[in-house]
Amino acid sequence: MALIDRVFHRLKLRDLRLLEAVIRWKSMARAAAHLNLTQPAVSKAISELEYTLGVRLLDRSRQGIEPTAHGLALIRRSTAIFDELRQGVDELEHLSDPSAGAIRVAASVPMAAGMLPVIIDRLSRRYPRMTIHAREVLVSSLPFQTPPHRELRERAVDLVFGPFNRRLMNDDLEVEPLFQEPLVVAVGKRSPWAKKRRITLQDLRDEQWCLPSQDSVAGQRCIDAFRANGMEVPRRTATTISVHLQLGLLATQRFLTMFPGSLMQFSGDRFDIRKLPISLAVEPLSIGIVRLKGRTMSPAAQLFVQMARDVSKPLASARLRA
Repeated sequence: MALIDRVFHRLKLRDLRLLEAVIRWKSMARAAAHLNLTQPAVSKAISELEYTLGVRLLDRSRQGIEPTAHGLALIRRSTAIFDELRQGVDELEHLSDPSAGAIRVAASVPMAAGMLPVIIDRLSRRYPRMTIHAREVLVSSLPFQTPPHRELRERAVDLVFGPFNRRLMNDDLEVEPLFQEPLVVAVGKRSPWAKKRRITLQDLRDEQWCLPSQDSVAGQRCIDAFRANGMEVPRRTATTISVHLQLGLLATQRFLTMFPGSLMQFSGDRFDIRKLPISLAVEPLSIGIVRLKGRTMSPAAQLFVQMARDVSKPLASARLRA
């Protein structure tokens, strides 16, 4: 019997789940405990799986269990199998009830603080039975050379919502551009600067600033904004990758920062912050939705994408750049 025929006849989804659990926990005993099975049952299932495939899937040592190259290849494909199955179940639920379904989205921190709450609020009002699982990824705090798309490739999320650079994306990814993200200067609403109508960046050089770290994408954009105005980064500066810390310091009414324009538009009132009337000569970021090419989109994911398009329309007047 050919290998593929043996696999079709003998391989069960349960076997792949067992293999994934053993690799995750690096132990037959721990995997058995988490699956409410006995260790001999798990060991027997793995042995039968290896016999069916005719290859060793796991290496056992005193340090624990590690997958072989064969095991890694199988578990990588298994992830796609279970993802497609989950998408199929979501689609069945959606066909039975259009307001049901689940979406898993990863968003950059500024998107999570600004536009994402608006998207989720509108989705939940229109589709009250939909479930949205959201997580933050530090897109703006990482160099563009290492884009955080691991979650997509491992199918841990359906979409990544945030900045992208098409030139640095691999062929296995596709992106839908939504809008161009400008950089703006932000202060607390009760800051003395919030009342002024004519301000230049030079006027603020001796103020207290809280800016992203200089070795990040967001930090580099701030540096570019100062240098385009003939300035270096102000010395009286706190640096952080935490948007929460930036917001906390703005609340003291003493600090200034630079934020993405969409965060200000969608959440400025909620955070009690204001954009200063200063035009920063820095290239805007392209914001969009990144997906795994060729991966089936669930109905819930399609609804999320459509809502993101609708919410971002006021920001999409500028020509999108790749």
